[in-house]
Amino acid sequence: MNKEYKVRINRAIQYIEANLTNKISLSEVADVSYFSAYHFHRIFTGIVGETVNDYIVRRRLEGAVNLLIFKTELSVTQVALDSGFSSAANFSKAVKLHFGFSPSEIRNPDKVKNSKIGKISSKYGKDFNPSDLYPNHITNEVMSKTNLEDTNMNIEVKELDRQRVCTLASERGYEPDAIYRAWDKLIEWATFNGIQQDAQKRFAFAYDNPTVTPVDKCRYTASVVISEDVQVKSPFLVSEIPKGKYAVLYFKGSPEETIKAQLSIYSDWLPNSGFEPDNFPMLERYLNDARINGYVEMEIHVKLKEL
Repeated sequence: MNKEYKVRINRAIQYIEANLTNKISLSEVADVSYFSAYHFHRIFTGIVGETVNDYIVRRRLEGAVNLLIFKTELSVTQVALDSGFSSAANFSKAVKLHFGFSPSEIRNPDKVKNSKIGKISSKYGKDFNPSDLYPNHITNEVMSKTNLEDTNMNIEVKELDRQRVCTLASERGYEPDAIYRAWDKLIEWATFNGIQQDAQKRFAFAYDNPTVTPVDKCRYTASVVISEDVQVKSPFLVSEIPKGKYAVLYFKGSPEETIKAQLSIYSDWLPNSGFEPDNFPMLERYLNDARINGYVEMEIHVKLKEL
């Protein structure tokens, strides 16, 4: 696939993500990517695997469902408007069509039966149940498992300085092979540019909640911290980790349990912390290579803002 095309489509996706709650036209997204509006929608569909409109609707719905789960003080109408929908009725219809459950059913998962209606059911290859979205259901199950006796978890608030990073996105979301390919390419690039492997500070940007977003659609970006004078060329991009307060969870355990450990921040720690998550993706700082060690050792960072 042409690298320049991918860079331009990624620019379009970044624009969409920054304007999800606003009205977005096809022509303005095409302008951002420097493609002709006559051909942009075909190029986008060919590279991303879904139409521009389908991408926008899916991302709005995924964000809205996270608001339903983690912002219970907001009414369904407010969630709809905050997520870029024109009315609660349109929002409820879209949620029902995509997930197979209404917003009120998602907020009350213990009162509903399984549904086989939603599109997401076929994407996961299993029946979708809204109770799967709730971290307390997950973390309670995890913490009761005997195979986590060797898992260590501890959360503290840390002040981090701004860090410049070189990034490379996974081409297939959270699929392990795609993640490893991205890291192998990035580590090779960093080593070639004089950053020895044992000195590389590696962070992953984990944008999406895989209990809501299909795994291959989740956005995952590998990154290595670099100095201001390091030059970066395509297919790699420059980004930054902003200065600020972060909740930092130290985790050591099996790869299968990482998502459940991540969600424990939201279910067990954040509600009584005096903070809420800032508008920045979750970061994972890797301290080992799970392929070599057979376990994951990392720090999970969630950027904070005070209530």
